[in-house]
Amino acid sequence: MPLAAVMTAPHKPIEVQNLPAPNVEPGGILLETIFSEVCGTDVHLHHGRLAGVPYPIIPGHVSVGRVVETGGAVTDIEGQPISVGAVVTFLDVHATCQNCFYCLVAKASTRCPQRKVYGITYSANEGLLGGWGEYIYLKPKVKTIILPTSVPPERLIAGGCGLPTALHAIERAAITLGDSVVVQGSGPVGLNVAILALLSGAGRVIVIGDPSNRLAIAKEFGVDEVISVAETSPEQRLERVKALTGGRGADLTIEATGVPAAVKEGMQMTRDGGRYVIVGQYTDAGEVSINPHTEINKKHLEIRGCWGSDFSHFYRMVNVLARYGDRIGWERMITRSYGLDEMNIALADVAAGQVVKAVVKPR
Repeated sequence: MPLAAVMTAPHKPIEVQNLPAPNVEPGGILLETIFSEVCGTDVHLHHGRLAGVPYPIIPGHVSVGRVVETGGAVTDIEGQPISVGAVVTFLDVHATCQNCFYCLVAKASTRCPQRKVYGITYSANEGLLGGWGEYIYLKPKVKTIILPTSVPPERLIAGGCGLPTALHAIERAAITLGDSVVVQGSGPVGLNVAILALLSGAGRVIVIGDPSNRLAIAKEFGVDEVISVAETSPEQRLERVKALTGGRGADLTIEATGVPAAVKEGMQMTRDGGRYVIVGQYTDAGEVSINPHTEINKKHLEIRGCWGSDFSHFYRMVNVLARYGDRIGWERMITRSYGLDEMNIALADVAAGQVVKAVVKPR
């Protein structure tokens, strides 16, 4: 029976369990897991901060694996046959209905009420539906991508869930060549936002965050300036950003922290007539007070929310990794790989910021 690391309930230790092997349905795919990831969302799941989670679950929503069995003939989004032995990844979001207002009219499938998510909204009792296991079962119609030979599994998982999320944020930001960009947060989403801002032609990219290991890799990726939250006050950070942007503030600021206080600070760092994109507030971490006259209306500030990602971002992630992977070297984000029996350590390390990117290597 396959092994999987199971989150039985919030605040409970992760348990390695033997689970039944799936019966592969017509159109289904069974993967042998090569890599999965430990994301900040997994920490939130362990802390019980997401509603409606059907514990026990097998976490791990972005993964890469090798096909070991298919339920008849299956193809990828391009119509290419998916054969045994192929190395693939898949969109964790599954079962968006394509029949509701959000799917059909708003074109915002991330808000579809029918959506299910591997590693988050599927129970371990329903099968191997998360990446923290030796095998992953892809239900029929899960959107699957064959990895190009130019994208090794390590590169894909280094981009992980942070890269398609960052692609969505960059899309919402609509960077213009030469724009000054502040990125609040130096976790995987923030680092990927910074990389994509540079690739989008930003004139200056400033990353605000901590700890020092994450700021160091931001510099390695080519950002112009890093500012440590631990070593500065909000007033000092605002003063430094304005000094670097002609006294006006950033043309664009993208929040990727998950800290409510960062939102007020980021709005103040953005110039009059600028744009502010909020992507980091994935869970309800609390409220922050703002003055709508001085901080939004008088500033003529545009504010855009950004929730998750859809298949277009996931598809483009693979293309970005194929085109720019050798130049950027996403693998440098990976600090450590963890076995299934080390997932409690992995969660603690991610929660404490001890690692830039934690990946799961089940075998």
